[in-house]
Formats: sequence, structure tokens, C-alpha cells
Amino acid sequence: MGFDDKAEKPDDRALAQGLGGAKALWDGFVRHINEEYAPVTGDWTFYRSWSLRLKRKKRTIVYLLPRDGHFLCAFVFGGKATEAARAAKLPKAALAEIEAAPVYAEGRGFRLEVRTARDVETMKTLAAIKMAS
Repeated sequence: MGFDDKAEKPDDRALAQGLGGAKALWDGFVRHINEEYAPVTGDWTFYRSWSLRLKRKKRTIVYLLPRDGHFLCAFVFGGKATEAARAAKLPKAALAEIEAAPVYAEGRGFRLEVRTARDVETMKTLAAIKMAS
């Protein structure tokens, strides 16, 4: 199941089919964001593939990009958030991805794969950093 057909916005069934075992991780992370940062809105957008943008008011928290068997979390961090990420106890691979991300006026955009419960914990930490800065 690909998520690159603009005519087919993912629904819960398509997510379950495409994500497979990672669907429970997706659901748990979305639930966490909704509980922790309420009120949160989720909007599906399409640019080359589908992504779910989770926002609180006008502020984007994270983009979730479904893939076959896993998903990506995309964040944009400004300077304060980047410094906080450097100080946090993040996995080396996650910190390397943040450091390697190009810096633009709106911040440093990066994507990280989510395949395990440990990955979800990293994404929760990154969301907390994003919302605190």
C-alpha cells in the first residue's frame, strides 16, 4: 500500500493495511499528542505523498508521513529547540539527523523513522522540545 496517490486520502483502514504492525505505534503517538497538547487538530495534506499535520492552534507540532511498515515524523526546529535537543538525552542517530538538517529561515527541518516503541519515545521527547521552545 503506497501513500503517494493524491486521489486516495488515507483512512484508518488504509493506514492499518500500509503501516502493518506500526499502526499501533502511530495510534499511540497521535493519542499522546492529542492528550498532551490539547486542543490538537489533524489535517491531511498532500505533497508527493500524504502526511498528517498535527497542530495546536496555528502551531504545527509534527508531520506524520505513513510508509509501508513504518512512518516518519517530520519536525521543524528553531534555534532554541535545536539547542534543547542537543542537551536532551536523544539517541545518537536522531541527534545526527537534526545536526545534518539544512537550516532555513523557519528553522531546521528533519525526518526520523518510527519502527519501534523506543522510536516513539524519542518522538515524544522531540514534540515536548518543540512545544517548550
